[in-house]
Amino acid sequence: MSDPFAFGGSAEPRPYAYDPVAEPEYFRGVLWRRFVAFLIDAFIICVPVGLAALVIFVSGFVTFGLGWLLFGLLSPGFAIWALVYSALTLGGRDSATIGMRVMEIEMRLWYGPPMYTLLAVLSVVLFWVSFSVLTPLVVIVGLFNSRKRLLHDLLLGTVVTNTEARANALRRR
Repeated sequence: MSDPFAFGGSAEPRPYAYDPVAEPEYFRGVLWRRFVAFLIDAFIICVPVGLAALVIFVSGFVTFGLGWLLFGLLSPGFAIWALVYSALTLGGRDSATIGMRVMEIEMRLWYGPPMYTLLAVLSVVLFWVSFSVLTPLVVIVGLFNSRKRLLHDLLLGTVVTNTEARANALRRR
């Protein structure tokens, strides 16, 4: 029986949307693609920050050193830009960052719906916190579970899969 006052509208347990045994094409190559997507996204995030650092550096000479005081804003600016990028892309309609779209993968909630903005930001923050504290374990966890979920995915209830188009292409092989 459904409880309309329960968080999410239902107290009934939800099944996993993606079954790695029945539908292995959703998980084939996901860890490798996820790593490459991470590199693409890191490049997209770091280039504007690097350009800002270059502008600050040059402005320091023009302003006789006063411009260099802006270097103090670079770290907070970097963090804010990374969170905004993740919120807008991962929390957007495609549930994927630009790097993930290039690699044809997406992040979903374990029972199937797309990501939402707050969960996207939480995912990025939890990834960096867990990566800072438990560096190898974050990635190693993905090697030993059938859904290729990393540590922060398990904690947040998310799963990264191939997109429907890629999964269909893998089915035809």
